[in-house]
Amino acid sequence: MNTRFMSSRLVAATGLWAILWFAPLRLALERDMAVHMIVQLPLLACVGYLLAVALRRHEPHWIAQGDWLGIPGLLLVIFATSFWMLPRMLDAALADPLIDLVKFLSLPLLVGLPLGLSWRRMPLLGRAFVWANFIPKLGAIGGLYLAAPTRLCAYYRLDQQAVAGWALIAVAVALGATWFVVVFVGWPAADGEAAQTCRAPQEAA
Repeated sequence: MNTRFMSSRLVAATGLWAILWFAPLRLALERDMAVHMIVQLPLLACVGYLLAVALRRHEPHWIAQGDWLGIPGLLLVIFATSFWMLPRMLDAALADPLIDLVKFLSLPLLVGLPLGLSWRRMPLLGRAFVWANFIPKLGAIGGLYLAAPTRLCAYYRLDQQAVAGWALIAVAVALGATWFVVVFVGWPAADGEAAQTCRAPQEAA
């Protein structure tokens, strides 16, 4: 069963990567700045996350020991994502097929893979700290795109840049609201779970 599970995740990761690399879809996703940043880049990170889920049981012991509390892996994720959100790198990926290939390799291997391995090792307080820094940063980048009087990317129009800015702000707001609900409210319990919870004290009495 474990071998079948690992094989299915590897097939899913490889298939998703191949679909995203398929030229018509790749060009369509990269034609619009907002779609490029909010759809293609996260999907490439998902490829690496699927790899992490598949290879988690076979992770070398020295990597697990060196990734203390998941901090080195998460730092790698932060640096890699910040790198590919730079307007200059978006331009470079569109202008040079080799840079685009580097993007297709680095996002799965330097973002999705370490995220899938390191996130589970990080304590809850560390996860909250990462979210509390990532969400405002995402909104700030969106605000910079909106406030810039000129185009930041040579390959995207000013109106596309504005749409990308609003899209990043919307994603930041959605992530912030979700994080607030999870941390301070909690997911609503199912009816069966609620009934069982209410019955437990009575049976104990």
